[in-house]
Amino acid sequence: MPLDIEALTPKELTALINQAKKRKTTLSKRKPIAQARKRVMQAAKNEGYTIAELFGGTGAAAAAETRTRASAPRKARKTTGKVAPKYRNPENPNETWTGRGRQPRWLTAFTDAGRNRDEFLINPEG
Repeated sequence: MPLDIEALTPKELTALINQAKKRKTTLSKRKPIAQARKRVMQAAKNEGYTIAELFGGTGAAAAAETRTRASAPRKARKTTGKVAPKYRNPENPNETWTGRGRQPRWLTAFTDAGRNRDEFLINPEG
């Protein structure tokens, strides 16, 4: 539930500011969560346990252990093959575009000037 600071008296607002400063100080003294998680996991490992055994097989702790386990296989990303360029800049033949993704600036400049994108096809027949 959000706090309506407009309705607070000056005394309540000062108390809120002091409370927020204390909380900020407390949070700034804490070590990064990744470092704390690593230390906890190392302590469990040193004792012969896994995080899942100590805290249960579900939740953030088990997920964190799964993410950091080096032996866990990663899912392979589905990749698409390389695509031959479809468009070429007549002023600089080294600049090409496959027609995928964002249109390059050189082609945008030509089309904004009123030219048709088909004029820049590398192989207009196929």
